[in-house]
Amino acid sequence: MTAPTPSPETPIRVFLLDDHEVVRRGLRDLLEDEPDLTVVGEAGDARQALARVPALRPDVAVLDVRLGSDEGGDQEGIEVCRELRARMPELACLMLTSFDDDEALFDAIMAGAAGYVLKQIKGSDLIKAIRTVAGGQSMLDPGAATRVMARLRGPQEPDTPQELARLSPREREILELIGEGLTNRQIAERLYLAEKTVKNRISSILSKLGVGRRVQAAVIAERIREREGA
Repeated sequence: MTAPTPSPETPIRVFLLDDHEVVRRGLRDLLEDEPDLTVVGEAGDARQALARVPALRPDVAVLDVRLGSDEGGDQEGIEVCRELRARMPELACLMLTSFDDDEALFDAIMAGAAGYVLKQIKGSDLIKAIRTVAGGQSMLDPGAATRVMARLRGPQEPDTPQELARLSPREREILELIGEGLTNRQIAERLYLAEKTVKNRISSILSKLGVGRRVQAAVIAERIREREGA
């Protein structure tokens, strides 16, 4: 998906959460070099993040998955993502981690994260990822998306969820296009609708499905397509 065109006049407001000060400084220096990005705040632990983010109203929160531990199952950053998304549905959370962990990936997406990237990512790619999630798109590589879908499917194909039955035929059509990776503009062009209409329909779809992010709806769409094609 194409990231939005950078606009220095309306810079993307970014918040950083990482328990390593050196990492935060490095991220801040990297992002502040970009004219369309501005770091509005940072935190070294979950408590600080939950207190500061709602007050600062960033567009994107870059959250370290593991706080206070480099090993083991500590995923406090994902809990921060879940709590912030509950308070601020418009906030895009980009998870940053040193570990390629399928369990954390799944939990992050289910918590409403818009993207999940490794700390080994190149600086230019991280900047692109921030711009992408700020524009309302998801930042999840195809391999990761496949693993999430496999986890959601589980060993047996589930029945059609009750929430899915609440979608109108037009909403089902839009959901299928979301699953194909189309942007709002592309969906509008395909269905001869106004882009604003598509945006409103997608908000309704997410609400009816009980999910908070477009990428979660895309996973559901893929699951439906595979079941109906079987």
